[in-house]
Amino acid sequence: MEQFEIKNYNALNIFCGADYRKLKNLIQKYGSWTAALENIRPNINSEEEWQKLEEFGIKLILKESPEYPFLLKEIDWPPFGIYMKGNLSEEQCVAIVGTRKATSTGIMLARQIAKKLSENDLIITSGLAIGIDASSHQGALDSGSKTIAVLPTGLDKIYPSQNQILAEKIIETGGALISEYPLHSESYPSNFIHRNRIVSGLSIATIIIEAPERSGTLATARFALEQNREIFVAPGPANHPNYIGSHSLIRAGARLATSAEEIMEDLNINYASENVINAEVSLDEKLVLEAIKQIGWPASIDKISEITKIGIPNINQIITFLTIKGLLK
Repeated sequence: MEQFEIKNYNALNIFCGADYRKLKNLIQKYGSWTAALENIRPNINSEEEWQKLEEFGIKLILKESPEYPFLLKEIDWPPFGIYMKGNLSEEQCVAIVGTRKATSTGIMLARQIAKKLSENDLIITSGLAIGIDASSHQGALDSGSKTIAVLPTGLDKIYPSQNQILAEKIIETGGALISEYPLHSESYPSNFIHRNRIVSGLSIATIIIEAPERSGTLATARFALEQNREIFVAPGPANHPNYIGSHSLIRAGARLATSAEEIMEDLNINYASENVINAEVSLDEKLVLEAIKQIGWPASIDKISEITKIGIPNINQIITFLTIKGLLK
């Protein structure tokens, strides 16, 4: 990807106000961002705008770049470019989203699930909003893991400002802040809906914790459904307003989930029990456990053998012993 093409996209994204339809029309008409810029000649200096990104330490990745998240490419209207601070991860992502006006129970559950999933090498994605989103990011940080926050504004401004410290911790821990919006973009209401398609689009599954009847969280669930991703929903009290949308999703066929273990089982992700560190295991058993954790899902016998250099018959026996010991399910 030529650097000038990336710079010219940034200039056009500013000119179009990050309007997806306008950008789509330009790329379809001219074939490249450079050709589009040369033809419409907006009163924007692409070099000056690029310097601003560099001053903020922001990287821009276009959809054609190998660094662009492959799952995000699969959605119906993937961003033509994403701005990033920090580092995107190659590990699989799971989204956790919910209401800003969360209960203490919902906040605790989001944090617990995020921590457990992170301990099993899944990257938590969310929207950095107060409530469930912030708790999900914090749960990942509790385990010392990376997490990805998708913002509805330019990355020069953390939204909401209350989560400035949380955003800094995400970067410090090796995670990333990403956005499709250029510098100085404001938080318009439509941005939040557009942001939600990226949260779900990055992820193999979306977990809903506390979604009221009219909630942006339900929009994220709809995007996940359209993107053919799994949807998990935490249930709650029958008459609580924070769960009206959640329960409607369960009635519509979403998977009910009350723990990270249930989610990982349904996603066919192998995980070790909490006692794995203290359990009495042989060296070969430890190698197999580490290989399964490294592979994620699905973990085939052949792949485990390739990584551990242990024969397939022995691996079958080891997996049987680990299952008996309660270290694998």
